[in-house]
Amino acid sequence: MLSAAEWSIVSLTLQVGGAAMIGTLPVAFALAWLLARGRFPGKLVLDGLVHLPLVLPPVVTGWLLLLAFAPGGPLGRVLQSWFGVTLLFNWAGAALASGVMALPLMVRAMRLSIEAVDARLENAARTLGAGRWRVFWTITLPLSMPGLLAGLVLGFARSIGEFGATITFVANVPGQTQTLPLAIYSALQLPDGEGVVIRLASISVALALAALLGSAALARRAGRGRHGV
Repeated sequence: MLSAAEWSIVSLTLQVGGAAMIGTLPVAFALAWLLARGRFPGKLVLDGLVHLPLVLPPVVTGWLLLLAFAPGGPLGRVLQSWFGVTLLFNWAGAALASGVMALPLMVRAMRLSIEAVDARLENAARTLGAGRWRVFWTITLPLSMPGLLAGLVLGFARSIGEFGATITFVANVPGQTQTLPLAIYSALQLPDGEGVVIRLASISVALALAALLGSAALARRAGRGRHGV
């Protein structure tokens, strides 16, 4: 059984993961669309920048976020002076770090899904008089939806497991930024923390496994839909 404090950690983790996905989804989809359908100079550079968090040490990503969103940073100064908001040492900053780390996986899954849509169907709809937006809403988006949902689920799994960028950017503050990975790390430092580690690690494994199975099921459904099965 989890204690009240441990349930609070699980709740905060789900809150951070959910907020990260809500905030990252439109950005990930826009980038996936540009990379899948766009033809423009610098596309290779954009592709590299999108996937940079996959190869950078998470601590470096967190440090870059700290430079940008600290009260003295270029983006942090704008947030604080215009909106009175700071992302340091609160769950919103943890959600930002988690979303940034999940972005490459989401973009990759969504891009593959968009690229798999048969362009002949879109062209046929246009020849019948459908506008660009109508083709998108009635053909492209429905056909790519399973892959988009798979990317969302996979990104959620990545966001709730984020550690390095989060602890570097917003620290490990109980009740504010201490998600499951950070709580497990803290418990490992305690002589009698083994029970807490086992309980929280079990929850982490269950959440990650559920997300991976959901993503695989959605990807399989997308494959069946493309082959008409």
